[in-house]
Amino acid sequence: MASFGDLNRVNTNIQSLDAQLSLNKINKRMADNQLRMSTGLRINKAEDDAAGYSIATKLNSRVSGLEQALSNVGDAKSVLDIAEASFSSVMDNLVEMKGLATQAANETLGSDERQYIGDQIENLATDINEIADQTVFQDTELLNGNINASGTATNTGTLSLSFQVGERSSDTLTATIQAVNLGALFSNGGHTDLGVDIGAGGGQAFGHAITAEAATATDQGSLTVESNATSFDFRNFINAVDNAIGLMNDRVNEIGMAQSSLSTREVTLSQSISANSSAASRIMDADFAKEQSESVRLQILQQTSTSALAQANMGPQSVLGFLG
Repeated sequence: MASFGDLNRVNTNIQSLDAQLSLNKINKRMADNQLRMSTGLRINKAEDDAAGYSIATKLNSRVSGLEQALSNVGDAKSVLDIAEASFSSVMDNLVEMKGLATQAANETLGSDERQYIGDQIENLATDINEIADQTVFQDTELLNGNINASGTATNTGTLSLSFQVGERSSDTLTATIQAVNLGALFSNGGHTDLGVDIGAGGGQAFGHAITAEAATATDQGSLTVESNATSFDFRNFINAVDNAIGLMNDRVNEIGMAQSSLSTREVTLSQSISANSSAASRIMDADFAKEQSESVRLQILQQTSTSALAQANMGPQSVLGFLG
């Protein structure tokens, strides 16, 4: 800042240096202002606000994780929707089998008619295994139980799927899908009261001529209706179908609860993304109304500083009066 008597010296124009310093500061502030308006960000580099930059970076990282988790939830719901659709098809087959078994249990039918019905039931049973085989998501068989070390379904037990539904490592949700094939529904369901255990294989006999084979690592199990099946055999088989329908209802219920949990996570994630994005915005984003007002103020100061600099540069000429 110029002091008393500085205008009497010409080698160093202190007034001009002060004006230059003021103009340079204004020019820098104008450059920062223009950068904020062009990027829409209040903080463009760490030196603008080191603490705010660090906090916003962490918030943006969390938002990125939450957005991916939301996408994961959508994929998880797609997986369960695929399984549920197949459950519906299997249930339709079981309901039709129940009707056919009830029809065949009536003594008004002859052996030939019962054989036709038995063939229909076997065909419906085969369809259930095919539905289980064809229910696949990203090469994973959803309805054939456990997956072994080689990535192949074992046709028994329960498939456990762990979904990453949050941005923290602990934010997971596990859904279980029990095997849905003939072995699981008619042989491995623990319903010995409906038939007779036919050996180490875990199969069941319903009456004398209707049998269900257990599922193995290489086989989904099967259902066989002999041509000599009687009304007594079909009456016993009605109970087996009822039990299979009950098992399917349990599976549908499990899928429904998992879908409900995913829907809740979907809402929670959407709210978290909105809240964290808002927090990051308050720290990082520029207020355009404020920046525009600042731009006008700086332009005026730039003009006045330029004028002041011009006047300061003319100041030493007053010394010429001393030489007259």
